[in-house]
Amino acid sequence: MTHLPLLLLFLFLTSLPFSVISQLDERSTLLDLKRALGDPPSLRQWNNTTSPCDWSEITCVAGNVTKINFKNQNFTEIPTNICDFPNLETLDLSYNLFSGEFPTVLYNCTKLRHLDLSQNYFNGSLPSDIDRLSPELEVLDLSANGFSGDIPKKIGLLSKLTVLNLYASEYDGTFPSEIGDLTELETLRLEYNDKFLPAEIPLEFGRLTKLKYLLFTETNLIGEIPAVVFENMTDLQHVDLSANKLSGRIPEVLFGLKNLTVLYLYVNNLTGEIPKSISATNIVDLDLSYNELTGSIPESIGNLKKLESLNLMHNQLTGVIPAVIAKLPVLNDVRLFTNKLTGDIPADFGLHSTLEAFEVSENQLTGKLPENLCKGGKLTGVVVFSNNLTGVIPESLGNCGSLVSVQFHNNRFSGEFPSGIWTAKEMYSLQVSNNFFTGKLPEKVAVNLSRIEIDNNEFSGEIPRTIGSWSSLEVFKASNNRFSGEIPKELTSLSRLISIFLDSNSLSGELPDEIISWKSLVTLSFSKNKLSGEIPGALGLLPGLLDLDLSENELSGEIPPEIGNLKFTTLNLSSNKLTGEVPDQLDNLAYETSFLNNSNLCADRPVVKLEDCRKVIRRSKHFPGKILAMILVIAVLLLGVTLIATFFVVRDYTRKPRRSRGLETWKLTSFHRVDFAEHDIVSNLLEQNVIGSGGSGKVYRIFIGSSGENVAVKRIWDNKKLDKNLEKEFIAEVEILGTIRHVNIVKLLCCISREDSKLLVYEYLEKRSLDQWLHGKKKGGGDVEANSLNWAQRLNIAVGAAQGLCYMHHDCTPAIIHRDVKSSNILLDYEFNAKIADFGLAKLLVKQNQQPHTMSAVAGSFGYIAPEYAYTSKVDEKIDVYSFGVVLLELVTGREGNNGDEHTNLADWSWQYYKSRKPITEAFDEDIKDASNSEEMTTVFKLGLMCTNTLPSHRPSMKEVLYVLRQQGIEATKKTAAEAPEAPLLVSLSGRRTSKRVEDEALGFV
Repeated sequence: MTHLPLLLLFLFLTSLPFSVISQLDERSTLLDLKRALGDPPSLRQWNNTTSPCDWSEITCVAGNVTKINFKNQNFTEIPTNICDFPNLETLDLSYNLFSGEFPTVLYNCTKLRHLDLSQNYFNGSLPSDIDRLSPELEVLDLSANGFSGDIPKKIGLLSKLTVLNLYASEYDGTFPSEIGDLTELETLRLEYNDKFLPAEIPLEFGRLTKLKYLLFTETNLIGEIPAVVFENMTDLQHVDLSANKLSGRIPEVLFGLKNLTVLYLYVNNLTGEIPKSISATNIVDLDLSYNELTGSIPESIGNLKKLESLNLMHNQLTGVIPAVIAKLPVLNDVRLFTNKLTGDIPADFGLHSTLEAFEVSENQLTGKLPENLCKGGKLTGVVVFSNNLTGVIPESLGNCGSLVSVQFHNNRFSGEFPSGIWTAKEMYSLQVSNNFFTGKLPEKVAVNLSRIEIDNNEFSGEIPRTIGSWSSLEVFKASNNRFSGEIPKELTSLSRLISIFLDSNSLSGELPDEIISWKSLVTLSFSKNKLSGEIPGALGLLPGLLDLDLSENELSGEIPPEIGNLKFTTLNLSSNKLTGEVPDQLDNLAYETSFLNNSNLCADRPVVKLEDCRKVIRRSKHFPGKILAMILVIAVLLLGVTLIATFFVVRDYTRKPRRSRGLETWKLTSFHRVDFAEHDIVSNLLEQNVIGSGGSGKVYRIFIGSSGENVAVKRIWDNKKLDKNLEKEFIAEVEILGTIRHVNIVKLLCCISREDSKLLVYEYLEKRSLDQWLHGKKKGGGDVEANSLNWAQRLNIAVGAAQGLCYMHHDCTPAIIHRDVKSSNILLDYEFNAKIADFGLAKLLVKQNQQPHTMSAVAGSFGYIAPEYAYTSKVDEKIDVYSFGVVLLELVTGREGNNGDEHTNLADWSWQYYKSRKPITEAFDEDIKDASNSEEMTTVFKLGLMCTNTLPSHRPSMKEVLYVLRQQGIEATKKTAAEAPEAPLLVSLSGRRTSKRVEDEALGFV
């Protein structure tokens, strides 16, 4: 009887199906796996009571575990029992935090068909016996890791592989020709491995006859493209050999591949002509740009009826643009700029397909613009500058509401400029200089229009007073036209304006005596007009003004002393009717030619070529004694009256109780413990305490006696009624800074408010802003130390600022976007630790189905604004990533964010510099050039390029940016678990502005 229960149990177990027993065993193994992973919350549904086949991470076939999907779980170690599933065929461990060498424990997964270890932190060399992986393996993805060294030869023994992804890693050896033994291979991706030793394309790759996708972007390929390799690859659909050092001619065999849809050969050293015979009629995207190709554009491109994008820019192509190209039915992107093309632009462009971008600038084209460029209504850019084009602008372009950028400059266009272009809904940049356009400035322009360049034309009329509504304008170049009338005061309300050129016109009247909000102005040129009256002293209060040209006018009176406080790069007041003494600060050789042809100007101790004021006074006749006596009597009387009035005012004031003097209306709201009261702040809002000013008000440094420390006070407004936009800025800063706490975000101590004025009280940062340290010497900043910032300090600042933004984007719920990241909004404490400041434009990003927020108007600063924000006003975290990328470029190059050179901002200049193939080290700031830092600086430069990618989806996240920066300064900073990146970012770049982190799904790969 004692054996009866055991017998019954035995009979029960033997009666169960084998699949049930297998599930019980595998459930036990999976629960062991869960414990080995540290019982993560994401696996909370794994328990003893449910079937593992019902768990979302597990797939079963016939009751057996065949797939484990641990993608994007933030796991850090691969359990040793991961292969204890005899039927496991698919193992996805991608997008985790696994590190160390290649996990050879996976050799035990003997039936594995699909292995994905991509987007982790593995490093070291791949094992030489990698062929010990499952002989059944079909898909092997090791991309976006830190693997280095050679790719082992024995990888060629994994004979059933159809997909091999090894892209975006740190391999610094070679890739083996034995890859050619993988005759089942359909996808081979080795792109973005720029540390590979220079190598030619192995002839053995010709055996890969089933290959569909071949991507070798930026892999240090050299030599010619061997035609024999591609002769039997008839299944090829996507070929990318871009951003290498390939030379020689393009083999005709590539244009004979019937299934080819994408061919990228851009940024190489290819020469010769484009093959004339083109039978690869399925090509959708063709890019041969940035080579040395010669000859004409083949007529046979007209056979490519599926062609959507044609990029042939930056070559040496000659001849005419074939008319058949304009008849292609789905062509939407045409880029043929910077060649030597001649003849007329084919008239049918836009008639047979919906164009989105049309760029043929810097050629020798003649004739008129095609009439139907915008027939499809989706044209965003017309870039035709620097040709010999003539005639009037087609009416269809004047009605093209989708336009974002128009670049007609340096041609011979004529006629009245179409009024509709000014107001196209998405218009951002209008550049039509050096033509013969006529017309007047419009009353209104597009809300996002930030760049207007119409100089050297025949525009006329007055500057409209409604120009104050052009609120996004940053660059206004209207020199050498026929404008007349006065300069309206409303022009001075454009707070984003950086440069204004109205020289060589017929403007008259006086300069506006009040400047409303030129807080960003750097360059002002009103020379060669008919302006009269005095120079307004308000010009001397513009904090950023570096270039001032008022020459060749009829200005009179003295030079205001405030002008002497500015640190000009260029100053020209010549050929006017100015009188009196030049401010002492301007009496030096730097301004030797700034005051010519003003016969009544003098200097106290002249260094410049002016008369000595003391001699002028001695030559002048003395006042008669009676007049002097009268002046003296009047002065004494006025002084006496003033003293008596002051006495009574002060007496009445001091007799009033303190709270009756206005303090009773102030309300203090604190966000931290503070040891001061309202009156400690309000009573010290004195002019001598001002340390800065902006469009929203002044900033004061106030000493708190009880703590012995300073605080910074931002005064938002001081008027009867608070401006609605400034009210929004105040609310944004209080809502956001009042609730978040982070060491790299400036601390808002409290706010003090009443109906007509708002005060924000912050911790005081001794070293002021990063902008002053990087560019202060150029702007004449006196507080900046002679040695500026060294590289270690700059890197530490980058890490700190990235930590602040990372916290805002990834650790705040909802996420916070700053919208105005720039070097002047990164403040530094006494140890040069960075803190993000100025949250007046910040927004809480409430994600609803992951759709980006839409803002009614573009915010931000010129040179730092992400292009998609300027065009669409769609807001997500990637706009901050773009702006931060500009800051990284500033740190490395020392250039200002809004000034790469005279024609571009820093981001565009950096991309052009990178594509020019000049040594990156030559772009470094001269103050910090040091061979020992060159590798780190190169990495940060490339990271800045990746952050400023024109496509938001190709920019890294701030977590990824922070990871790369910390890798450069790993000893100086300590990574916290809360800020661990979601996936590695390995810095590398293609010749186009695209990211190396290419998602397989986006390209249609397995």
